[in-house]
Amino acid sequence: QVQLVESGGGLVQPGGSLRLSCAASGFTFSMYAMRWYRQAPGKERELVAQISSGGDNTKYGDSVKGRFTISRDNAKNMVHLQMNSLKPEDTAVYYCTTTRWSREYRGQGTQVTVSS
Repeated sequence: QVQLVESGGGLVQPGGSLRLSCAASGFTFSMYAMRWYRQAPGKERELVAQISSGGDNTKYGDSVKGRFTISRDNAKNMVHLQMNSLKPEDTAVYYCTTTRWSREYRGQGTQVTVSS
């Protein structure tokens, strides 16, 4: 079955960096686009970044453009999110997701907290 496992979250000071990773299994990873979403308490889910199956096309939410970079390693079934210049408003649970046969799959999420 499809499994997505996020890691790499934690507590970081404003201006710091974190690298999130998502390990995928149970499907042909190289055939599917991947996305990172985030959700903060009391707020709607927000698309952070997405990457095409081959990794050649990426898209970012306006709030993270220029600071976050999504990448993937199809040989290792991994997708990453490099987050730089972090701000307190980046605090949220971050999920990686994929859509397969019109069904969205997501992992358990990883908490990112940006605070001094």
